[in-house]
Amino acid sequence: MSERDGACFTTIGELADGIVSQTGPSDQFVYVDISSIDRQEKTINNPKVLEPSQSPSRAKQVLKAGDVLVSMTRPNLNAVALVPDALDGAIGSTGFHVIRSTWLNPKFLLALVQSQAFIDSMSAVVQGALYPAVRPRDIEAFAFRFEVPSHQARIVAKLEELLSELDAGVAELKAAQRKLARYRQSLLKAAVEGALTAEWRQLHTPAESGAQLLERILVERRARWEAKQLAKFKEQGKIPPKDWQQKYPEPVKPDTTNLPELPEGWVWATLSQVGWLDRGRSKHRPRNAPHLYGGPYPFVQTGDIRSSDTFVSNVDATYSEAGLAQSRLWPAGAMCITIAANIGKTAILTMEACFPDSVVGFLSGTNEVSIRFVEYFMRSIQQRLEEEAPATAQKNINLEILERTAICIPPRKEQDRIVDALEIALDDARTSHRAIEIALKRATAQRQNILRAAFAGELVPQDPNDEPASVLLERIRAEREAAAAAARSSTPRAPRGRRAKA
Repeated sequence: MSERDGACFTTIGELADGIVSQTGPSDQFVYVDISSIDRQEKTINNPKVLEPSQSPSRAKQVLKAGDVLVSMTRPNLNAVALVPDALDGAIGSTGFHVIRSTWLNPKFLLALVQSQAFIDSMSAVVQGALYPAVRPRDIEAFAFRFEVPSHQARIVAKLEELLSELDAGVAELKAAQRKLARYRQSLLKAAVEGALTAEWRQLHTPAESGAQLLERILVERRARWEAKQLAKFKEQGKIPPKDWQQKYPEPVKPDTTNLPELPEGWVWATLSQVGWLDRGRSKHRPRNAPHLYGGPYPFVQTGDIRSSDTFVSNVDATYSEAGLAQSRLWPAGAMCITIAANIGKTAILTMEACFPDSVVGFLSGTNEVSIRFVEYFMRSIQQRLEEEAPATAQKNINLEILERTAICIPPRKEQDRIVDALEIALDDARTSHRAIEIALKRATAQRQNILRAAFAGELVPQDPNDEPASVLLERIRAEREAAAAAARSSTPRAPRGRRAKA
């Protein structure tokens, strides 16, 4: 490789020890695949113990302590880790490129493959859209500044000193994040149990019982349905048929057997009693047909809902007229509920929009129920919905589960009071959350600055007593060339006049 500013450069492949054994397991074994890697900590946290009969086809590579594993899939996620002593002899997935080198300190190498230069280099050569990955030769071609082992050790020691301080700060920030998340959940719990407005309620005695409130809700819900049906008949120029009111879909009643007692004036209802639920539509197959997209109609997907905070105002995709024709346009103010992938996540539309059948829409059926209160209530039970979702190939819930989901309903004035109190408290929490996110991003940038300095020769001074890196590298090359030549000369040659078998 080239010399720049007196530095000596080589590649990972030039210093790798060679081919890793691909014999796979012969008995019960510990299996390390990409899901075993903690991408944040860069450690192997969840290896599996398997019998040979359970062995995946990718379980081939025999690992050694000190190996550095680099996931070849989605290199931008940087799933890398060092094999510890406890996992010596474990079997690794062929989805990893295993780097083993006599001349590279394993911790030095692990830091190298975490550097932004490495991540960017791999991301630039990714192949495949559905399964983006790099090849072993791409990883081995990565060039870096070579240091002699003694200097590698000094770099590792300095990195551990600096990064341990940084990691301690990051740990505190993440602890604050978790505490903030618990605080938000405790606020929601206090709101939907009545504790948040307990003092307010002492000064505002309910004018009716919870049962009376629910009766008025159901009367208004039915009246809205009948008005909508009559409007349809009129639009179609039809006379309403006899007994058309009997087709009214009666909502599911709540099962209050194990539900807690509510404050005076509150009532248990179901989502279907207080509003209308229906799945989104995306009838065309394939769903990603280009002609469905690029028009004026926002297309809300589960990721848009997950990343929203109360309201959906920005989306990544839009439907064309053709997209709208095979879908449904929901009004602004509708609440979206995800029922697959990210179960029970909610947000309220700020504009008319379409969404697929992995999302359920909710429209309030009465003025007695605030859509904002319903959305906050759904947030309070989101984790429970996710935990109780049927465990199939992909966890999901269905419309029937949501229709019978019990929800507590306070009088309308108290709902508004709860929403106002939550907005103030959660806005303060958002401010704290944003500050933590900014601090974490700065920590990530600082980590990369430290790594950049380490591999640019700026972190620790060179020791003039060390052997020059260029001299050692030339010796390594000479030894490897001699070993390769010896291997070639010891390989039996095919007899004259006969071709060697391929």
